[in-house]
Order: sequence, then structure tokens, then C-alpha cells
Amino acid sequence: MLSWSFVIAMRLMRLALLLVTVAVVAFALAKMSPVDPVNAYLGAEIARVGPEQRAHIASKWGLDQPAQVQFSRWASNLLAGDLGYSMTYNAPVQEVLATRFKTSLPLLGLAWLLSGILGFALGVTAGARPGTWIDRIIRLYSYVLASAPTFWLAILLLIVFSVGLRWTPVCCAGPIGVPPQDVTLLQSVHHLVLPLIALTVLGVAQIALHTRAKMVEIMQSDYALYARAQGASQMEIALRHGARNAALPALTVLFASLGELFGGSVLAEQVFAYPGLGSATVEAGIRGDVPLLLALALFLTCFVFIGNSIADLLYRVVDPRLHGKTVR
Repeated sequence: MLSWSFVIAMRLMRLALLLVTVAVVAFALAKMSPVDPVNAYLGAEIARVGPEQRAHIASKWGLDQPAQVQFSRWASNLLAGDLGYSMTYNAPVQEVLATRFKTSLPLLGLAWLLSGILGFALGVTAGARPGTWIDRIIRLYSYVLASAPTFWLAILLLIVFSVGLRWTPVCCAGPIGVPPQDVTLLQSVHHLVLPLIALTVLGVAQIALHTRAKMVEIMQSDYALYARAQGASQMEIALRHGARNAALPALTVLFASLGELFGGSVLAEQVFAYPGLGSATVEAGIRGDVPLLLALALFLTCFVFIGNSIADLLYRVVDPRLHGKTVR
């Protein structure tokens, strides 16, 4: 039987190897980009800046050095706890990540939680009565939304509720012109509603489909047939046996969907001009902000890896048969 300390140590080693791989690949892709960081930084002022000034800016950021020198210097600074300086936001990368993560956390956290609860409830309902009208409606809803682009749904919500009905703000995480520290909780919630709905509605589909498939399998199992022969109702079997056994697979899918959730937030935050990690990722890519891009790539890697690890550890806690198996 493998000890918990061994399992955790192996996962930490895998995480370290994964982070190194992601850093190298992300840096190589950033360097292959046609975007010139200096030109992107100067923007409209590029015509007023001479070659000497451009060379000075490039030298200040170390862009005049060979790629391998830039990467080794970045890696050394990273090991010392320095993520670098963001050219896009003119601030240390640590500060940008902290500020943007503080804004994205309520959006991502609530969307993740709500999509899990609603998806599980819909999946149990559909799987408890396969082939019925409610099962067909839930499956149709899930299939349509599973294939719907995030930006399409976000734009649709924006047109209907912000432009048409004017029930919600058009953009941002707070009223325009109001400093972040002066934004009230009610104002923050008001601006959070539409991005939250967009991410939640799309996240529900995957959880619902997986839960339904597991529920159908459980409802056709021998012990479910035996319980039905003993006089138990369909809904009683679904709630007492089905939902309990389908909860862990649904939870696993929920944790594994963290990467997909972050990917959806990139598009949703762009549509709603929501100043979170997603919009920071887009801005860093457009402007060739390599330090910020690398930091975001590493952050997302840890984010997804932790989610998958939690799901795997939950399986080990609930199912003793997995305790003696080799870590995958």
C-alpha cells in the first residue's frame, strides 16, 4: 500500500516537471510571436520615438539579449521569488496577478460552485427517468450549450440584459470612474451577475451529461433492480443509491473542469470588459508581455493540476481499492 506522503511527493515531482515544460514551451511560443513588445508598449507614440530610445527600452527590459539568456535570467529571478515586470501594466507581475486574481476569484469560484450544483441536480433528474420528456429537455439543453461558444453566449446576454432591458451594467467590475476601493458590495455583485451567468450556464452542461450517464448506469445495475423488486420507487432508488454513487464521478469532473472554466473566463471577461485574469491574459498576448504571460501560464498550470490532484485524492479516500495502486 502506498503511503500518502509518497503519493504527495510523486505529485509534487510531476508538478515541478510540468512547470518546467510549460515554462519552456510558453517562452518559445512567445518568442515566435510576430508581436514586437517595444512597439506594442509604445503604441501610438511609436512615430515619436527614435531608434536610440527604442534600443534603450529594449535594453532596459533585456530584449536585446539572446533568447536563452532571457529565459535563464527569468528562471533565476523566478527561483528568487521575482516574477518580473509587466510591460503592459507598468507594475511588478506579482502585483498584477494579485490584483487580477482578487477580481477573478469571486467570478470563478461562484461559477464553479453553481455549475457543479446545478449540473449534478440536472444530471440526477435526467438519469433517474431516462427517455422521458424531462430527460430529453435536459440532454438537449446540455448538448446545445456544450457546443455553444462562450463569447457567443456572453454577447447574447449583453445584448438582451444590458443593452435591451438595461437591467445590468454593460462592462467592468464596478461603476466607471469609481475607484476600486470605493465600489460597494452591491455594485460589485451587480457587475458580476452577467459574467457569472455566462460561465455557470456553460459549465453546467458537462457536469449534467456525465452525471446523467453515471445515473443511467446505476439505475440499470443489479442492486437497483433488487431495490425496485423490494418495492422502492424510482425516485427513492435515484436519491438513495444513484445520487450517492454518482456524486464522486461528478465531483471529479467538476475539479477537472477548472482549466475549461479559466478558458471560458478569458472570453467572458473580454466581452464584459471584466478586469480579471482572463482579460490580463489577452492583453499580455496582444502586447507580447512575456513575463506576465509566463506567470499566467504557470499559475494556470498549478490551478488545473491542483484541481485534478484533489479529484484523484478524493477517489483514494472514498475507494480503498485505489490505495495500493501506482500513482498515475
